[in-house]
Amino acid sequence: MNSWTEGIQNAIQYIEDNLTEEISIDEIAAKSYVSPFYFQKIFNILCGFTVGEYIRNRRLTLAAEELSGADVKVIDIAIKYGYESPDSFTRAFTKFHGISPSAAKEKGAEIKSFAPLRIKLTLEGGTIMEYRIVEKAAFTIMGKCRKFSMDTSYTEIPLFWQEHYQNGGEEIIKGMFGACVDVNGEELDYFIADMYIPWNKVPDDCKTITFEAGTWAVFTYSGECPKALQDVNTKIWSEWLPNCKEYELAGNYNLEVYFDMEHGEIWVPVRKK
Repeated sequence: MNSWTEGIQNAIQYIEDNLTEEISIDEIAAKSYVSPFYFQKIFNILCGFTVGEYIRNRRLTLAAEELSGADVKVIDIAIKYGYESPDSFTRAFTKFHGISPSAAKEKGAEIKSFAPLRIKLTLEGGTIMEYRIVEKAAFTIMGKCRKFSMDTSYTEIPLFWQEHYQNGGEEIIKGMFGACVDVNGEELDYFIADMYIPWNKVPDDCKTITFEAGTWAVFTYSGECPKALQDVNTKIWSEWLPNCKEYELAGNYNLEVYFDMEHGEIWVPVRKK
């Protein structure tokens, strides 16, 4: 097992060992070899759900097992697994299991199980990824920026793009870049942006951000979006990164670059190991 995969598994084990405790994404990611920003991105792409969803599903699984197997009070189980009130626990429990916590205590009640994760990389035939390592001078982009929770960004960012175009935003910002920038490990700033032209006025609802000079891994994609972009994005984190011997992740940000509806690039900041 290489160190990258081992690091992700260490983080998952830390979650499993602390499901009845209050844990932060910083504490979880510290057990891996990447930052909270990249840990959540990689976890989501590899697993198909967010870190927050994983924690909630595992806690609700264990809560149901305890309710169905022992004479315990619902309120005690709710508090044990991090819920502030019986009502919030009941809503989450019922949504996940399809029955209420009190019903789960009945003999023969059917409950759902969400098993612990184990990351395992397998070889399924050779694939070719087209990428290049480039040195870029510092550059600045300008665009509309919105803050998103890492836990919901994958569903909300596409709606941000949809809103941008529906409201005629492309008349001001064409949308050459989609930039994810870490805020605090739990939130990110997402920019719909173009290259900043210094002599042009920055519109009131826009802001700029500068990326320092450095090394980038640049991956190309072509085909119908968003599928073509998502396919390459998945391969970056599930194939290229675990097997890359020369480079590791650098700054807590990455960019999508759009040339047209079917062609573009994904830029990932890296540095020599």
